Amino acid sequence: MAKESGMGMSIAVDDSGGSARTISNDITSFNLSTPRGVQDITGLDKSAVERLLLLADGTVTLNGVFNDASNNSHDVFKTVSSSSVARTVTITVSGQALAMEMFFSDYALTRAASGELTWTATGALAGGAVPTWG
Repeated sequence: MAKESGMGMSIAVDDSGGSARTISNDITSFNLSTPRGVQDITGLDKSAVERLLLLADGTVTLNGVFNDASNNSHDVFKTVSSSSVARTVTITVSGQALAMEMFFSDYALTRAASGELTWTATGALAGGAVPTWG
């Protein structure tokens, strides 16, 4: 087992037509979370907390630089506000891949005072499949 950096990662996101587009070159950072719900079931007869694991979830926030070239980030996310389709998000690092069906609820553009044009896209798990690294 070797420790590694996150350099050389790959992220692909389906466009609204269902075609996977590798947009890693446009992405500058991301956040990924795969939490599980937890229910407290502690009875009065216990001296410590007792819990059950509940449903799995997944969220992703992608941050990047605006690129409106064909099949790049703007092409992928420009239909977020007008289409209601689940998109496959595949994150790959060091041969390990996590693919999740996600609904994107926001594609936000920001133009800073310095002139840079960046975006943020947020996705949440859809379809009920447990996020599993493979």
